[in-house]
Amino acid sequence: MSSASQSVTVIGLGPMGQAMAAAYLDRGYRVTLWNRTPSRADALVERGATLAATAEEALRANELVVLSLTGYDAMYAILEPAKAAVAGRTLVNLSSDTPEKARAGAGWVTELGGTHLTGGVLCPPPLIGTADASTFYSGPREAYDEHRAALEVITGRTDYRGEDPGLAALMYQLNMAIFWPAITAYWHTVALAAAHGIKATEIAPYASENFAGMGHFIDFYATRIDAGNHAGDVDRTSMGLASMEHVVHTTADAGVDTAFPEAVHDIFRRLAEAGHGADSYSRAVELMRS
Repeated sequence: MSSASQSVTVIGLGPMGQAMAAAYLDRGYRVTLWNRTPSRADALVERGATLAATAEEALRANELVVLSLTGYDAMYAILEPAKAAVAGRTLVNLSSDTPEKARAGAGWVTELGGTHLTGGVLCPPPLIGTADASTFYSGPREAYDEHRAALEVITGRTDYRGEDPGLAALMYQLNMAIFWPAITAYWHTVALAAAHGIKATEIAPYASENFAGMGHFIDFYATRIDAGNHAGDVDRTSMGLASMEHVVHTTADAGVDTAFPEAVHDIFRRLAEAGHGADSYSRAVELMRS
């Protein structure tokens, strides 16, 4: 089947949903849209998309339906009144939520006679439709294989994690657990730099270099953590504790909010007080598990 004859429904037109619909239009797909605020579809309709009057109409328009919503509660709110149209459709839910909610949502769709694929998108809207986009998927393998080409239109590289519908959501949340604290550390750094008259653009190259170097540490520690090796031959918690104390004091002296570095300092403190000052800071993994 040529791309010109392919069709898809996109429900949810926030920045991500709009980018996905645009990517499908770019590839010649016939696109049906639905959104609670219809005006968000205006630019896409001008490009040839069709705006459905109701969510049920949007579901019935195509077999493949992409959901780009704030979470699974939004899916229920939108699709419950239209649940008669779920049967026979493949719903690709790219909304962020917990693994358990993804599993429950998949069960709900299955009970209605539909097929549910969970997705977790690892890129911002501007990268949708490019080779730099990457997405986790989980759910029925047959549905993933059948629609893989269509999924790759919007999310480039696809990473299928298995039949369990919660796995894609889990992998996404694991990445968010890295991203949001990391970007918060950057915001804190920018605020601290600004307190000393240093602009964000001036610190940016150093921040980028710092983040780029994290790959070395992640690879180095991963095998040691899996082996239960937290020897203090490369780093020591006591050294890190002293370093974080300096960060907290530097922050306080500049009049910048200390909440974020204090939270990190507290983990070092608890680890040292538990008798692991001579161990690697990777020992914090065990502290957090407990």
